[in-house]
Amino acid sequence: MLTSLYRWTMSLAEHPRALWALALIAFIEASVFPIPPDVLMIPMILARPSRAWLIAGVALVASVLGGLLGYAIGALFYEQLGRPILETMGKTDAIAEFNTRFNSFGFWPVLIAGMTPFPFKVITIMSGWTGLPLVTFVVTSIIARGVRFYLVAALLWKYGPPIRDFIERRLGLMITLFLLILLGGFFLVRYL
Repeated sequence: MLTSLYRWTMSLAEHPRALWALALIAFIEASVFPIPPDVLMIPMILARPSRAWLIAGVALVASVLGGLLGYAIGALFYEQLGRPILETMGKTDAIAEFNTRFNSFGFWPVLIAGMTPFPFKVITIMSGWTGLPLVTFVVTSIIARGVRFYLVAALLWKYGPPIRDFIERRLGLMITLFLLILLGGFFLVRYL
């Protein structure tokens, strides 16, 4: 079953509209969607390493634009949209306390969340809600998401065939590790 899923993902990664799908996933992940764009980005680069930089660029631009949507949700529609999104992640109790401390950290929450498996949408919405300066938010998002996506692209471009071979030989382990990292990010959001 995992092999079939892997082959399906690889075939999707080679589809002519894969960049559009990646852009959509990266956009909505930064504001409302729980699955990171890496799920599609990694197989796309493994399938076509020569397009690694383009793929990372599409993910970067779409993610920053999606982050702006998350920022707008927090700034303009927090009660209607932002709070329910954060409540589904178990952050209701910590929201008020977090609001008072968030901006004192400056750009660090955006930088850390943008580069790690921590759900970026939490930070984009909180940035808008707490009134983090928009320029700080955008510049930090570009840096954080750029480092993350271009680092993945560079590693896969340079070491793609051995990585692909490793993934294909240890597919169950790789999916388990990915799910653990994803769940760890949600655990951090819920309990920190």
